[in-house]
Amino acid sequence: MSESNQEYIVISGARENNLKNVSLRIPKRKISIFTGVSGSGKSSIVFDTIAAESTRLLNENFTMFVRTFLPKYPQPDTDAIENLSMAVIVDQKRLGGGSHSTMGTITDIAPIVRLLFSRVGQPHVGTANMFSFNDPQGMCLECNGIGRNLGVDMDKAVDMSKSLNEGALMLPDYSVGGFEFNMLMESGSYDLDMKLSDYPADVLEQLLYGKARKVEVLFGGKTINVTVEGVIEKFTNKYIKRDVKTMSERTQRAVTPYITEGPCTSCHGARLSQAALNCRINGYNIADFSAMEVGQLIRVAREINDPIAAPIIKSLTERLQHLVDNGLEYLTLDRETDTLSGGESQRVKMVKHLSGSLVDVTYIFDEPSVGLHPRDVHRLNELLQKLRDKGNTVIVVEHDPDVIKAADHIVDVGPHAGSRGGTIVYEGSYQGLLESGTLTGSFMKRPLQLKQDCRPPSGKLAVQHATLHNLREVSVDIPTGILTVVTGVAGSGKSTLINDIFLQQHPDAIVIDQSAVGVSTRSNPATYTGIMDDVRKAFASANKVNQGLFSFNSKGACENCQGLGVVYTDIAFLDSVKLPCEVCGGKRFKEEVLAYKLNGKSIADVLEMTVEQALEFFTLKEVGRKLQAMNDVGLNYITLGQPLSTLSGGECQRIKLASELHKNGSIYVMDEPTTGLHMSDIGQLLGIMNRLVDAGNTVIVIEHNLDVISQADWIIDMGPDGGSRGGQVVFEGTPTQIAQAEQSITGKYLK
Repeated sequence: MSESNQEYIVISGARENNLKNVSLRIPKRKISIFTGVSGSGKSSIVFDTIAAESTRLLNENFTMFVRTFLPKYPQPDTDAIENLSMAVIVDQKRLGGGSHSTMGTITDIAPIVRLLFSRVGQPHVGTANMFSFNDPQGMCLECNGIGRNLGVDMDKAVDMSKSLNEGALMLPDYSVGGFEFNMLMESGSYDLDMKLSDYPADVLEQLLYGKARKVEVLFGGKTINVTVEGVIEKFTNKYIKRDVKTMSERTQRAVTPYITEGPCTSCHGARLSQAALNCRINGYNIADFSAMEVGQLIRVAREINDPIAAPIIKSLTERLQHLVDNGLEYLTLDRETDTLSGGESQRVKMVKHLSGSLVDVTYIFDEPSVGLHPRDVHRLNELLQKLRDKGNTVIVVEHDPDVIKAADHIVDVGPHAGSRGGTIVYEGSYQGLLESGTLTGSFMKRPLQLKQDCRPPSGKLAVQHATLHNLREVSVDIPTGILTVVTGVAGSGKSTLINDIFLQQHPDAIVIDQSAVGVSTRSNPATYTGIMDDVRKAFASANKVNQGLFSFNSKGACENCQGLGVVYTDIAFLDSVKLPCEVCGGKRFKEEVLAYKLNGKSIADVLEMTVEQALEFFTLKEVGRKLQAMNDVGLNYITLGQPLSTLSGGECQRIKLASELHKNGSIYVMDEPTTGLHMSDIGQLLGIMNRLVDAGNTVIVIEHNLDVISQADWIIDMGPDGGSRGGQVVFEGTPTQIAQAEQSITGKYLK
């Protein structure tokens, strides 16, 4: 093999999914960007062929025992793949991790901050683990390091405006004259007719929070010793500190209304022990550090001039700077990772890799521009270049023209989606792409047109004085009956305004976001959109048999695989192997069911059809309408039987859109609907939005894509920046007005 060939990843005869025997050479240590319409086969090359094979080969180095815990990757359907290096896949899967996983822990910045406090914080507390809320020595013992705990809802428990005799104690067990009430009254000198709000502080403290103590009380003429404790103290010990699951349902129902979750009373949400919180550097404790926005934290860290701290500060500021470079300066280290958006999650993962020391790796990114304002795209490009300059191969699947410009090498896959895609239509430089005449090339050359004749609104929905997260007393009118686009840089407060505040006020709005639609391998586009019901009826009436036969979840299921199409074989201590069922050949149905035909096709044939093929095949009006909706949102290439669990975020969003299109007189809220869409499909998406508006709906879209912003009737621009420097409405008006507005960052890019 010649020397020059080692400088390329060489793929010969790739046939995964819709790929038509693709052969390709991808230059190493360069940025290669894969473009093309959704469903053209980009992901089949990048994820299902390169990434899958690289991961499979890597996993083969582990022992059999370890491999049982790793995901299974079959060998991709190709003739050969050569010169792979280890692949690091940075995708848009949300970072989970529950309440113990924060921005600081996931980026490995938290350990550096803990080390800093253990070295130079005063008074000295001990080693770094004393500052960790995941370590028994450092966590707050009241809330076990979660920062929140269950407590008594004081408004429901005690009425301060009443006296004890008037029923000021509203918790169960304390009805006036009851046993508990009398015991408590015997045990102290409480004025039964004085309002609780007039009680002396120490007496009130004793009544509500008194710790358990033995007192002598007169009971039935005899003096007996009883243990009494304050009302709230007793309720907390009896119900809150016990595991709720051990109580009877009746007790649970009785006490739940009085329990609320709030910041921990001991650490006030900081999660740490008092010793850790009392240790300070320049007046700040570690909780203050975690609650500062990254941009501010860098400035504070640079002011620490203790010589012992110098190397720690250097490493800390370097990592924080990566976050800033990545457009995440508005995040805080205590932000829980499961509250980050898909785009934010992906950028946080990038930061993690930038601080690592692996080189000669293949980094694979899945649309890293998602959730990025046009202003921040150049920062993303600089990060990709940094990774390349360290000696890595960078492969990106992307639709954003500004990211595509940064490529050293471009592979355009197409020409269309599904069966009409799967070939390479162009490879080479950016300049060459513009002249290539492919869909991507021609759309890159089109100038942006601003909408001139904007529709007048039919009314307005007001948001008043919103202050959640970083919103600063925001009051804004959202017009009805037109297409409104909410814009602004990442972290400016768009999602808070629309997804949190606005949707709370209008819970009946139809929300179309990127969360997964179905996780079961048994749900597919046909079942999700309801097409399957009509198809089963059609098959049943054409063949005069029971329609349950045409469901692989019911009577028609192949008995060998229970309708799954695959069989899992467990071999003692080895991996369980997933093989196509040999009885039905992966078709999921019994033999007899496949003999029933509708216009010459079996039910299995129908499930293998793409939306496009099914549109030609079916004459049923209802089925046609649903298929047309899927076609309109750019999903004509997916097959009716493809498991929903294999759809991308953008595809999930579009299938939801397709199933909600027929409702009129509603409010539609869409969160970045252009995710995963090629430039040529955005026109189609805009067509749908306009049709919805023309039918009398209100459409509100959160979006960064300039094609969509330029076609809005009304724009609400949030900003001016992210985090604490955001949270205001910078501009409201039409596209032509915003292009002239000095104060709007979005306006500059529309110009």
